[in-house]
Amino acid sequence: MRQRFNDWLEFWHFLGQRFLADRGANNAAALTYTTLFAVVPMMTVTFSMLSAVPAFQGMGEQIQGFVFRNFVPSTGETVQQYLRDFTAQARQLTWIGVVLLAVTAFLMLVTVEKAFNTIWRVRQPRRGVSSFLLYWAILSLGPILLGAGFAISTYIASLSLISGPAALLGAKTLLGFMPLLFGVAAFTLLYATVPNARVPLAHACLGGLFTAVLFEAAKALFGLYVRLFPGYQLIYGAFATVPLFLLWIYLSWLIVLFGAELVCNLGSSHQWRKRALPRLLVVLGILRVFHERQQSGLKVRHRDVQRRGWPLPEHEWEEVIDFLERQQLVTPTGAGAWVLSRDLSHYSVQQLLSRCPWPLPQPGQLPEQLDEPWYPALRSALARLHEEQAALFGGSLADWLHPSAE
Repeated sequence: MRQRFNDWLEFWHFLGQRFLADRGANNAAALTYTTLFAVVPMMTVTFSMLSAVPAFQGMGEQIQGFVFRNFVPSTGETVQQYLRDFTAQARQLTWIGVVLLAVTAFLMLVTVEKAFNTIWRVRQPRRGVSSFLLYWAILSLGPILLGAGFAISTYIASLSLISGPAALLGAKTLLGFMPLLFGVAAFTLLYATVPNARVPLAHACLGGLFTAVLFEAAKALFGLYVRLFPGYQLIYGAFATVPLFLLWIYLSWLIVLFGAELVCNLGSSHQWRKRALPRLLVVLGILRVFHERQQSGLKVRHRDVQRRGWPLPEHEWEEVIDFLERQQLVTPTGAGAWVLSRDLSHYSVQQLLSRCPWPLPQPGQLPEQLDEPWYPALRSALARLHEEQAALFGGSLADWLHPSAE
């Protein structure tokens, strides 16, 4: 139990480090700035799509009220009225203004995808038609699916078995969890579709549940802070709603991006029970897989390396592949596959060591055994190299700086 607890702590510590390394706070600030400009266009597009379906007439205002009641603290009530007025004015724009609003909404989606691709270490983002179709599906089908889900939930809530005098025991309590269920579904869909990478649905669901629960907790704490510490209202007066709303958007994006880090790294959580190997050994092991599969005319994917005994996390795999590509040892063939691009018979180990960005492992860092045919010779060579270095550079620094005259 203690080992599992330590592994659990180490995993969450790693997530925090990854979040900082991926500039999560900066990306959340950029998304907050983009959201400020895109929230009205997104609402306008949503209302327009819902208005196009006769069955969803007036559904946009109901959805907006539901979102602000359940997903935004009480400080958003004033902002909701502002946004409603802005959206009403935006509907009177000419077609040029509508195009500009659509472009603004597209730019927000592009920013979100870039932030997610940074977390997933995506090296080839979506381009062209695939990118346009994804954004268009979100802007067009998203509001319709949202309206359909909201209409179904409203119908279910109106049933006598749920809200009537003869309501089933616990039915009203279940309705109280509807915002949480909507949040889980929304975040799951976000994590599963936006990154240009393969995201297991189970990981997306776990990340969606974690983010939704954290989101609800943050909403409660934020509302409590606003009520108990009204310093913003003393400083800003009637204008206090705006900075508080921006702060809430920023916190929301921090939660969403941290949830994305969790989804991205769930597949590597089992790695914390194993000792991390020096990166040089990982590079050589991956090159052996490339060399063997080349003999059979096969490509190499991440899962192929994992099956051969190198269960690397996604971020380590991307770092190694990026190094091998810079050395022109491998080249991508599309669909997440690579092949060797040069004859390893004409590429020495010394070339690899001199260009490797990671330090050579010390003898104490090497495992006693490794199921690789090249490992005994490498370990012996590194031991001899370490002995030679100790013999050549074992003298004191003072003697090197001021050698005695002979």
